[in-house]
Amino acid sequence: MPGTVLSYIFAGIIFSQIIVTLLVLCPRCTLISPNMVRLPPAAIARREIALTFDDGPHEEVTPQILDHLDLYNAKATFFCIGEKVAAHPELVAEIVRRGHSVENHSYHHRTLFAFNGPKRLKRDIMNAQKAIQDAAFGVAPRFFRAPFGFRSPFLGAILRKLALQHVAWTRRGYDTTCGNPDTVLNRLSRNLAAGDILLLHDSNTRRTVTGHLLVLEVLPRLLALCEHKQLHSVSLSMIFHDRSTATTSTVYRPKEDTLS
Repeated sequence: MPGTVLSYIFAGIIFSQIIVTLLVLCPRCTLISPNMVRLPPAAIARREIALTFDDGPHEEVTPQILDHLDLYNAKATFFCIGEKVAAHPELVAEIVRRGHSVENHSYHHRTLFAFNGPKRLKRDIMNAQKAIQDAAFGVAPRFFRAPFGFRSPFLGAILRKLALQHVAWTRRGYDTTCGNPDTVLNRLSRNLAAGDILLLHDSNTRRTVTGHLLVLEVLPRLLALCEHKQLHSVSLSMIFHDRSTATTSTVYRPKEDTLS
């Protein structure tokens, strides 16, 4: 009998660990801790979406993304890696100067970030906070996205203490693994609707078969589609700040027809 009880206890422990691991590896799960996967109702009513770019800044790609966004008068959110911010603070300053939001994507972007202990997690996030704040004219991030979207059970409490909100996504293009711009665009645009949070990358993005940076081929077409659907691309800081002090971006069509 005691052996049977111990077997049940052991099985229960194993089962609970499996459940926790599955939740950690589910980026859009909302069971572990608060996790934004769509914009709030007020933003949906304004027909807003959030374009987000991970893993930057990148000296070649980020400036070109900014130019595309300017062309469409669109605003976006850049989830930046702290050590890249420290290496290129001028890029972060330029992102902010052009009216976009710079948020926290950890300092080192380690593969096993979600499996670190609470002290190491907090230190990594705080180091990124400082690097971004120093480069962004003293503006500290209000939002955090875990590397790969994998969240530790400790993360929720840490983010609460640091007054950060975790942001996942509604849909992603997998532009770091797929080199076909049509496929990536289809993943992002299929059933695209107000309130969606879209994920692309300004670093680690793939190149197409013709050697072009994939994100730079997808982005203009995506922005044109948003304009066609009367969706407005805004940064997270604009959505969650006082609307009287922020101008909602609009999306207009440039002279070139990029819908084709």
